[in-house]
Amino acid sequence: MPELDSSILSAFLEAGTSPVSGDRLAKELGVSRVTIWTRLERLRSQGFVFAASTRKGYSLTSVPGVLNEALVLAHLRRLKVSPNVEILPEVDSTNSEAERRLAMGREAPFFILAQKQKAGRGRLGRKWHSDYAGNLYLSLALRPFIPPDRLKPFTLWMGLALCAHLDEVQGVKLGLKWPNDLQAADGRKLAGMLTEARLDADTVREVVFGLGLNVTAQAKDFPAELRPLATSLAMAGKGTYEINFVAAQIIATIWGAWSDFIDGSWTKNFKKYWSKYDNLTGKTVTIQLRGEPTTGVVEGVDDDGALILKDAKGQRLLISSGEVTLPKE
Repeated sequence: MPELDSSILSAFLEAGTSPVSGDRLAKELGVSRVTIWTRLERLRSQGFVFAASTRKGYSLTSVPGVLNEALVLAHLRRLKVSPNVEILPEVDSTNSEAERRLAMGREAPFFILAQKQKAGRGRLGRKWHSDYAGNLYLSLALRPFIPPDRLKPFTLWMGLALCAHLDEVQGVKLGLKWPNDLQAADGRKLAGMLTEARLDADTVREVVFGLGLNVTAQAKDFPAELRPLATSLAMAGKGTYEINFVAAQIIATIWGAWSDFIDGSWTKNFKKYWSKYDNLTGKTVTIQLRGEPTTGVVEGVDDDGALILKDAKGQRLLISSGEVTLPKE
């Protein structure tokens, strides 16, 4: 009964530090007092801590440090966002799970999240370290039925919207390394995106947008070889980050960014966000194109999100995809 658990937790979130009466909860939710007590005991077994106040009720004093579906749904309810969300203990990859469910005919859109991934992946088949349950691994599955050209700026726009949220709401200064990496101010990777699509000749039938965001991990939680390269909100920011609240805010941000993308309103903020969060313009980079390295100076992106690169001969190239490296990398 995740809906009932979510409703109970919503009441506690609304109350803050004030106690919540079990009798009041039972009346408001249309269940018995025994049912409320049973659900509180079940939530305790999941890591929630409730303090009892004589004749006043209960206060929520602590929440689990891993993703909890009822708590994420409760936060989304307070954010007034209601996408279809499912959280799994472990999968090979949330993108792969989303693809399987689309193939089985599940109605889209929907979100799949997991506490851990056994085979998380990034671009070009790279492995994404994802066995730490305090980080966020999610995928949004879509059936957009749009022309393929319309999809070109999608990943870049989603990354910029996430940068804006993490900057303005979470207080983390970061930038976007085209096309799919979110980097902290020190250049270490905070998040990665992976968009996979199934296309017919003239239509994008299915899209899965995946995000891996390091939230509460500390340096010791990454493999030794990744410690100089990876960071998290907890390491890069100045506050504390509760994984379920962060997950709900990220889901709401992605949901809103997708809505803006599909109705065309994303173009109002695209250039503003790019000028604020772009990590490459003016820098000399090398891009692997069909296995051949091309070096040049980045001059920005066009309206479709293609990178504008001025090469050593002074020619301007439009790069729709490729692997970008900076000299120090």
